[in-house]
Amino acid sequence: MGIKQKEENTNGGLHNTLAAGTTVKGNIVTEADFRLDGIVEGDISCNGKIVIGPKGKVTGNIVSENAEILGEVEGAIQVSAKLVLKATAIIQGDIVTQTLEIEPNARFNGVCKMSEGK
Repeated sequence: MGIKQKEENTNGGLHNTLAAGTTVKGNIVTEADFRLDGIVEGDISCNGKIVIGPKGKVTGNIVSENAEILGEVEGAIQVSAKLVLKATAIIQGDIVTQTLEIEPNARFNGVCKMSEGK
């Protein structure tokens, strides 16, 4: 199965992973950090940090506290703290975040609104 849950020594909490080659059709809700290297067709709600790997793709909306995107997102992204778009990121949708960091060569097509706090 492509979904793994393991203990992380760095923060003592759980870290969820959806492996490459795995596709999920439906919404994902998690209290812990989440790394996506597969494909999700649905919305993701994460109370921690979400990382979309370089091969990861989301067709749906993302709501999280922090996010780092290396892959592709088609949908709205709402991050209450910091959003990082790495050089390989492709975003098709609107962004709402408090802090935004965009590396050169990242592609973003949409509207960005900066909030003043959580």
